[in-house]
Amino acid sequence: MNLAADLGELIQLLPVQRAGCALLLAAIGLPVVGVVIVGLDIMPVRFAMMHVALLGIAVGLLTGLDPMLCALVACALAGAGVAPLARTPDGLSGAMGLLMSLAIAAALLVLAVSGVNASGAFALLWGSILSVGTADLIVLGLLAVAVPGLFWWKRRDLALLLYDRELAECSGVPVRALTLVLLVLVAVAVAGAIKLTGALLVDALTLLPALAARRLGTSLKSIALFAVGIGVGVNLTGFLLALWLDWPPGPVLVLTAGAVVLAVHLVPERRISSWRAPASASLHSSH
Repeated sequence: MNLAADLGELIQLLPVQRAGCALLLAAIGLPVVGVVIVGLDIMPVRFAMMHVALLGIAVGLLTGLDPMLCALVACALAGAGVAPLARTPDGLSGAMGLLMSLAIAAALLVLAVSGVNASGAFALLWGSILSVGTADLIVLGLLAVAVPGLFWWKRRDLALLLYDRELAECSGVPVRALTLVLLVLVAVAVAGAIKLTGALLVDALTLLPALAARRLGTSLKSIALFAVGIGVGVNLTGFLLALWLDWPPGPVLVLTAGAVVLAVHLVPERRISSWRAPASASLHSSH
């Protein structure tokens, strides 16, 4: 009873309520971003954007601007910058590798030349979910609207793009423009998630729900819905568990999401050809 009472008292605190709201908003938009990451096969994007975020933080500390705002802007510009390099699906991974190398070199150079405290810059990458502010909620709220909205509006084009880039181009999909928008959204989403879990634990909010949903879904739409549902369940359960046990929320969220992924993979795999089949089927039905 005492534990339940203590948990009830914690939930009444404003920082805890803001953190819970942030996780709920994140669970709406970020798992869909994870579906895009898995579909485009750009797993290195998380690491690349972590390095770009560090560069943005370093610039923010140097100029006196808000470090996390600078990180968001830097990630958005980086996402837009690598889009022209993504001529093929394989090129996306190569572009992210290049971006990661350049970003960490530039960040270390800025920190060294300016004399900015490097430990302070790296500390911001560890995340602090209870320090979420109004600006962070606004960013997550915009992502919660923009990502599902784009997904629903362009779901056929997205299905074709994630299935095969050349097939999408032949079908009249604006591949370059859509890829640019997706990369910017992915970059901003990763940067936004850093404040919640830390750079090294971003997968809990983005990739892990998508991996679990891909096992359960039978179409791109159902995968996205499963991802959001799993994200909501994991975020709220992990956060309440962390409060109850007085443990750091970030690692608990990752372990909770990882447990769900492992549990889902115990479910017998459905004998179907995955969400990619509807993408090609919709193409043939349009002719």
